[in-house]
Amino acid sequence: MRKPTAVRRPTVLTGATALALALTALPAAAAPAPAPAPAPSGSAQPDLTRFYTQKVRWKPCEPEVQLLPESVTDDKDVTCGTVTVPLTYADPGRGTLDLALMKVRSSGKKRGSLLVNFGGPGGAGVSGLADAKRDFGYVGKGYDVVGFDPRGVGLSEPVTCGGEAEDEPDVDPDDAAAVLAELRRTAERCAEESGPVLPYMGTVNVSRDLDVMRQALGDKKLNYLGFSYGTRLGAVYAAQFPKKVGRMVLDGVDTLTEPVDEQALVGAEGRQTALDNFLLWCTGNPGCVFGEDARTAREAMVRLVEDLDAMPLRSAEGEEFTGQDVVGILGSALYSRQAWPALSQALGALLADGDPRALLRMGGVVGQARAAAPTAVPEDNATAALMAVNCADDPDRPDARRVEKEIGRLRAEFEEASPVFGKSMLMPVLLCFGRPPGTSYIRDEVRDVDTPKMLLVGTRGDPATPYRWAVETAERLGPSAVVLDNRGDGHTGYFGSKCVRGKVDAFLLYRQLPKNGSSCAAE
Repeated sequence: MRKPTAVRRPTVLTGATALALALTALPAAAAPAPAPAPAPSGSAQPDLTRFYTQKVRWKPCEPEVQLLPESVTDDKDVTCGTVTVPLTYADPGRGTLDLALMKVRSSGKKRGSLLVNFGGPGGAGVSGLADAKRDFGYVGKGYDVVGFDPRGVGLSEPVTCGGEAEDEPDVDPDDAAAVLAELRRTAERCAEESGPVLPYMGTVNVSRDLDVMRQALGDKKLNYLGFSYGTRLGAVYAAQFPKKVGRMVLDGVDTLTEPVDEQALVGAEGRQTALDNFLLWCTGNPGCVFGEDARTAREAMVRLVEDLDAMPLRSAEGEEFTGQDVVGILGSALYSRQAWPALSQALGALLADGDPRALLRMGGVVGQARAAAPTAVPEDNATAALMAVNCADDPDRPDARRVEKEIGRLRAEFEEASPVFGKSMLMPVLLCFGRPPGTSYIRDEVRDVDTPKMLLVGTRGDPATPYRWAVETAERLGPSAVVLDNRGDGHTGYFGSKCVRGKVDAFLLYRQLPKNGSSCAAE
């Protein structure tokens, strides 16, 4: 998702997307579970020689091919290439995929490549690195920085359900039976539209792709920087290929153990905390449209959402602007404290003048809808990939009877956790309905990794990945994991904190590791 600055922030496409996106992006119901982890040493394994002996053929990026601006493709230090991986590692002869890569050449003495994943799942790494190229200027003195589109994402055989990002199904989101029926009706179309890659989505396979990329780049060890969902990917890689781990940083640490409903509930609480922090900041500044009292500001925000849901604003073209539109824009804007001043002004225009245009402009820049998406990438690809990966990674599947029975209790829990975000955050509980269970490998096997020290960054005011997940994941990974406590706000720390970026760069470049539990003050 795009932020108001030129920086490409981590793409956190959680299951809390709008119902419209959820229904137009559900993966195929008939898709099999993802491939298992690598076979134990000594057991028979398929021959992967041709994948592990390839080299990336770098060439200038082309605007019409990589869908990048000429300001990036004209840069002589930026090149593009592909790596070929099998559809399924269990049967490499079944077919292959070409994964898109972009490299920013090292400006100094290169010690290897640094692979970067910006999050999601469903976030594109080629366009992500193009947006964030300047942010890696210092660490780029020692590395070729490489972004990649994971399988099913962006330019790497993108999955789709044939829908547009703004499609709105004619279904009452409060009617569990109607929602489940709509999910069933859309599943077949997703399978038809996505092609052969859909059954082989999931972090277990993406991790194996990552190892093929490492080898194709000529690196003996994987040096890796993962944001948000990218931390899940990094943790899975550490479990699958512990002897191949080089310098690894996980920023905005995802959970490895909590089921989808618990993740969604934590997400609702996190976003509510971030909103409360924003309102506290706003009411402490002159001119805040909510006044000077944070408690009454929170009440006013709830009323705003409820009122617009009951009586939406209408444009001259007849388009509605609802309370849930406000919720969606808030959810994205709160990822970065840099967006708070613009958000305050936009909410002021809405409350004082009934004018949503400033918020809509923020939605077009930082929201989850992808305006004017390039024709080579389906408009619903980010959400379709999110569903495919999250469902492939999750072994839990409640049946229809259980969902319909518990939906009332769940709704009450979510609305208590967040009067503003609870309604939208409930949707992840339903998103994998109708699919076979995903792999249990991540939940059961990703633990106690025997790797070199790795750095985990947790941010106290993170609205998407709470700080406690960093601590819990570090405990699960074992003594190799070292936690850096970022006491600021926003999602992840590298892009918003000079202190965090300095410590991360020092570790990646010089192996200077901060003490476990050390902190960076809020900036």
